[in-house]
Amino acid sequence: MPKVTAQGKTFECESGSNLRKVLLDNGIDLHNGNAKIINCRGIGTCGTCAIAIEGEVSKPNWKENTRLGLPPHSSANNRRLACQVKVLGDVQVTKYDGFWGQGSEVVY
Repeated sequence: MPKVTAQGKTFECESGSNLRKVLLDNGIDLHNGNAKIINCRGIGTCGTCAIAIEGEVSKPNWKENTRLGLPPHSSANNRRLACQVKVLGDVQVTKYDGFWGQGSEVVY
């Protein structure tokens, strides 16, 4: 079973699990500030669950590529939308500041 590490915690999940659901089910907050209130609940349109990921995950789909190609995101910052990612192996998650997670300071 893949291991997910975020916010100093490590937990296991089934291979192919949705990363957003895994993180939320394990008490990891994906949203900065009021993004917790206005997020799209996992359909990939808001971009507030943007994170950096190291490890084996699914390739970006068209929805994720489209949203991350629009401001305030940039394809150059190497973020992924947790709601569109499937965990395929062990991963390390890093969350950045900014309403959309687009900042440069690490939150966790």
